[in-house]
Amino acid sequence: MSDDDPSTQPAQSRSWFERLGQALAGDPRDREDLIELLHDAQERGLFDADALAMLEGVLQVADMQVRDVMVPRAQMVVIEKDAGLDEVLPVIIESGHSRFPVIGDSRDEVVGIVLAKDLLRHCTETGTAFSVNEYLRPVPFIPESKRLNMLLKDFRASRNHMAVVVDEYGGVAGLVTIEDVLEQIVGEIDDEHDVDDEVAIVPHGDREFTVKALTPVEDFNEYFHTDFSDEEVDTIGGLIVHHFAHMPKRGEQITLGPCRFKVLRADSRRVHLLQVSFAGAAE
Repeated sequence: MSDDDPSTQPAQSRSWFERLGQALAGDPRDREDLIELLHDAQERGLFDADALAMLEGVLQVADMQVRDVMVPRAQMVVIEKDAGLDEVLPVIIESGHSRFPVIGDSRDEVVGIVLAKDLLRHCTETGTAFSVNEYLRPVPFIPESKRLNMLLKDFRASRNHMAVVVDEYGGVAGLVTIEDVLEQIVGEIDDEHDVDDEVAIVPHGDREFTVKALTPVEDFNEYFHTDFSDEEVDTIGGLIVHHFAHMPKRGEQITLGPCRFKVLRADSRRVHLLQVSFAGAAE
């Protein structure tokens, strides 16, 4: 008899697969039932912890809406349609992003998206006049309530990597990228803010630093000569979440003592990377 024959499989495995099949084909009492099955499978060695985290992320994406992961309107890095090249280049260099919404008179008037790589062509053409309008690409507009799994499907079909989010009144609420969606499934994705795995704190001048959220509070205090308490939390990321009293999104900021913390990267489960700045030079 073949190894693929269900009758030759161990009773325990067959029982688990039957339960999973019933949960997927039928109507599980709630999502927790299915998650419990997945955890059971991981404990049995059917897949590893990373696969379990991704499966949970897939289930989570099906329940989440664009408003849950978007970059809020006030935190969008934008380019004005009438900006000159000397105004556009500093924005691209400082942000490190590859795509930018282009606005008219206000952030509610998004006229297109420009890719940093498209502007490289102009930098090689000496003596030609520059206009952002020549490099505009169409901008997809989506509602805040759109499900992330549907958005991912749209991104794949259209090959777009960014969309502008609008509220129920037609005003711009923010923007979302394909990376924002994928990070809900696979966790953090290396981007322009990543630092070496062995380096927890990276200085950028004498007043601004990039700090991994998993940096112990004790190490943070030692480096910056601060005195944050580690009685309730162990890491600087945990300290930030504690003071926010919610899971902060990318771009959210908070001031604690002499430090101004800005979330550079986070998902719905935890904070990954912080920017720390000081009003005066850090010691």
